[in-house]
Amino acid sequence: MSTLLAPIAMGILFVAAWNDVATRTIPDGLSLALIAAALLLRPFADGLVPLAWSLAGAFGLFVALAFLHAFGVMGGGDVKLACATACVLPVSSLGAFLTATAIAGGVVAAVHILMRLLPSPLPAAPGAPVLFRVVAAERWRVARRGSLPYGVAIAAGGWIALLALLAPASASSMHAGAMHAAAAHAATTHPIGGS
Repeated sequence: MSTLLAPIAMGILFVAAWNDVATRTIPDGLSLALIAAALLLRPFADGLVPLAWSLAGAFGLFVALAFLHAFGVMGGGDVKLACATACVLPVSSLGAFLTATAIAGGVVAAVHILMRLLPSPLPAAPGAPVLFRVVAAERWRVARRGSLPYGVAIAAGGWIALLALLAPASASSMHAGAMHAAAAHAATTHPIGGS
C-alpha cells in the first residue's frame, strides 16, 4: 500500500461522506479521483498485477451492486464510490471493506432510527455555522423518512480497511526501530571484548 495513496483516499472518502450527509449526493468526480489515485500510485507501490486483481474485484462488486441499484436498494453514487474504493484496496482487503461497510451501515441505520424518536427539528438560524445547518437538514430528512446517507458507511468501511493495511506497516517499523535502539544501547553498555 502506498503511503501516499492511503491519506489521499481517506480524504476523498471523508469529502464523499460529508457530501452524502449534506446533499444526499456523491459527486462522480470523487469516485473518479479515487480511481485515478489508484491507477497512478498503486503500480509503483504494489505492481500492476495486484492492481489488475483489484480492478477485477471492483468490476465484480459493480455487477453485484448494480443489481441492488436496479431494485432501488442503493444509490448510483454509493455504487460508484464503493467500486472506486475497491480499486484503491488490495483484492485481499475487499472482504474486510465490505464487512466494515455493512457494520457501519447498520450503525448509520440505528442512528437514523434513534433520531426519529427526537422531537421535531427546528430550522437552523440564518447565518448558523455549516455544521449546524447540515445537522438541522439531516434531522428534517430523518423526520420525513428520507434515505440513509450510505456514503458514510462506505467511507467508514474504506477508512477501516485502509487503516488495517497501514497498521502492520507502522507496527513493523516501530518494532524495527525498537530493535535498533535496543541493539545500540547494548553495544554502548556492553562493548564486545570489554571487561
